[in-house]
Amino acid sequence: MLQYFHMKKAEKQKDQKQKDQKRKDQKQQKQGRSADGARLFRGPHRREQIPRWDKLDNTAHLFPVIAGESMTNTYRIAAELTEEVDGGILQEALDIVLPKFDLFNVRMRTGVFWYYFEENGKKAPTVKEEHAYPCRYILSNKNQGYLFRVSYYKRRINLEVFHVLTDGMGGINFLKELTYQYLRLVHPKLREKDGDALSAETSLNREDSFLRNYRRSARRGYKSAKAYEITGERLDQDELGVLHGFVSIAELKKVCRQRDLSINEYLVATYVWSIYKECLHGMISERAIRAAVPVNLRPFFDSVTTKNFFVMVSAELVPDEENMSYETVVARVRDSLRAQINKEHLEELFSYNVSNQQNLFARAVPLFLKNIAIRLVYTRSALANTTTMTNIGNVKLLPEYEPYVHMFHAFLAMSKGQLLKATVCSYKDTLAVTFSSRLAGAHVQRAFFRQLAADGLTVTIESNGVYV
Repeated sequence: MLQYFHMKKAEKQKDQKQKDQKRKDQKQQKQGRSADGARLFRGPHRREQIPRWDKLDNTAHLFPVIAGESMTNTYRIAAELTEEVDGGILQEALDIVLPKFDLFNVRMRTGVFWYYFEENGKKAPTVKEEHAYPCRYILSNKNQGYLFRVSYYKRRINLEVFHVLTDGMGGINFLKELTYQYLRLVHPKLREKDGDALSAETSLNREDSFLRNYRRSARRGYKSAKAYEITGERLDQDELGVLHGFVSIAELKKVCRQRDLSINEYLVATYVWSIYKECLHGMISERAIRAAVPVNLRPFFDSVTTKNFFVMVSAELVPDEENMSYETVVARVRDSLRAQINKEHLEELFSYNVSNQQNLFARAVPLFLKNIAIRLVYTRSALANTTTMTNIGNVKLLPEYEPYVHMFHAFLAMSKGQLLKATVCSYKDTLAVTFSSRLAGAHVQRAFFRQLAADGLTVTIESNGVYV
């Protein structure tokens, strides 16, 4: 009997606890908060309640601190269609797609200790025909608060993204869905088949994969010694020179097999060789030529996040001999990359940064003091690299959309100490290497493409008109 009494008492206590929690949840929801205290967005176009605010990922904390008119921290990914783009229909497509991408549907706010994202909820930014140079600073207060822009020019759809939102993989995700939706509106037969839903292959995951995968005991793995810097006459402040080189992937693979190199190793090594020949002219230099090479971490750590998830390794050449041969330079750069691109080292690189962010003392420091420290650290690390070459990989579309898209390409804005950068992107059987530059001359770019041609590759060149 006593046991029965205790069981009944326990059941009543459990029921009461559940009722109390239910009342608490209902109260928080009325106040616009979720069960864990996060604010909820209750906009009319949302399918469900989602947190109205979100943290920046570990890498993203850097970008709002250093961004400005002269260093915009934006990148562009563009889809070139087989037909002229209709701006009005592209706007309609963006209006449909944006509410489905919580990652892009945000504005950035300044907190006491950190920047953070807040659900935007405003109408999509205005799609405009391109009339200025690319990768300009995104003024969010003149862009409905959004941190990206969409424009078009003739057959091309341009997506420019402030890096605080996501890296190239997240940008590709969004541009592909925007392109799909645009083509469905232009060609109703595609809409009849797929409707307006996102494709099954598109991830909406917003996990901070840095935080999930870091090791607490990691040591600093980045090099900080100042690298060789490319200098020369500059273009006007608002100008950005763009050169695209297109090559056959089949031809490129053949050359790489002959040299026992991956495509990435071959392109990075040839880029470093071009800087060595055109800038140092075969001379010895105390400062190393270092090309920062972003590495997508998703395949290494089984992640599908759409937030930033990459680290930089540095392809290094120390010009300690005169008139080094192309083969010598390639071998040194290849060995430098292979020594760094492994899971253990990559984990070490980002774990050091996350450990600093997770430090209790650092977390309690006000944001304005954090910003001073971040700028100092960034300046030191930025000057440790001569340039950047990033490869965002092969863009794959659903088969029914492929006939309507001719090519993809991408490029980066400039950063401190780096007035020339390269971006690699491929689609179907064509690979594009795109150079973006603030320098008036294009000697390094021409040397790069000449070396590809010397290796037997057929190279087709296009530009935005700055270099003729």
